[in-house]
Amino acid sequence: MTLRPALLLLAASLLAGCVTTGNVDPMKTAKGRDEARDAYTQLGMGYLQQGSTENAKVPLRKALEIDPSSADAHAALALVFQIEMEPKLADEHYRKAIAQRSDDARLLNNYGSFLFEQGRYREAYERYLQASQDTLYPERSRVFMNLGLTALQLKQREQAAAYFERSLRLNSRQPRALIEMAQMSYEDKQYVPARGYYESYIALSQHDARSLLLGTRLARVFDDRNAAASLGLQLKRLYPGTPEYQQYLSEQ
Repeated sequence: MTLRPALLLLAASLLAGCVTTGNVDPMKTAKGRDEARDAYTQLGMGYLQQGSTENAKVPLRKALEIDPSSADAHAALALVFQIEMEPKLADEHYRKAIAQRSDDARLLNNYGSFLFEQGRYREAYERYLQASQDTLYPERSRVFMNLGLTALQLKQREQAAAYFERSLRLNSRQPRALIEMAQMSYEDKQYVPARGYYESYIALSQHDARSLLLGTRLARVFDDRNAAASLGLQLKRLYPGTPEYQQYLSEQ
């Protein structure tokens, strides 16, 4: 069933409740309103997952008409407006969601990512820090990775490395944390750890311009001419117009 028929079916089922529950309108009971709110919210999330933000607004608005304080509906609308590049509206709905659920690590992490996207790094850092306090959050390694990225933006390099290491302690298969640690270790002339992080990274991810450049540098350090040449050719072929390729040429 597609989502639009599902929305019609939901509305029909709510109306049908007047007959099936002894002429009691389910929207006049707390249980009925909660069920309707949750159903509309889930429907909105379904649209959102399909990339249809315009259609997502319809059931999410219905959910908030039923329960204006619904954290889930506000959080979903925040994502909708974030995708639609409406930062003021996204921020408004994130704040309303957090006002209802201030200790929700997933919500705090999402809001932090929004703030990071907006260049509001200090605020993002605070939200990520709040999210990291939930020791049972299954994506906690990602929160620490985000803290590391934010610390780099705030020129807190040592703190960033500590966060990346924490991320990898929780999940050793975190590609972004691995490449950041590889880069930082290389810059610190810690070449053996740099190579270890780098090899773990390429076992998980496709090369991009940054990783190819770092790979050529590490290959030269360890006098692996074949690898240096191969990675350099890939950089030339795949990313010829990038700053990384220009940097590569300047280092030859």
